[in-house]
Amino acid sequence: MKLLYKPLGLVISVMGGIVASALFKRAWKFVGHEDEAPAATERKRDWGEILLAAALQGAIFGLVKAIMDRGGAVWFRKATGTWPGDEG
Repeated sequence: MKLLYKPLGLVISVMGGIVASALFKRAWKFVGHEDEAPAATERKRDWGEILLAAALQGAIFGLVKAIMDRGGAVWFRKATGTWPGDEG
């Protein structure tokens, strides 16, 4: 059963990345009042902007990953009767 979960987990991760990316773009438009978040190498940006963007991005990606991973595991358990993280 765990072998069956591996490709499903990969699909869930990719979907989570797409969702997180879209959410971050929206959040940055609201917080930063611009379309694109600053890159760490942009000379004209200050440390505060760079760190705020990085922290926001990390928080959003971490939250979405946890939601997608847990939701996928719950769905898999309901569908198969097996929790994908259990040993043995």
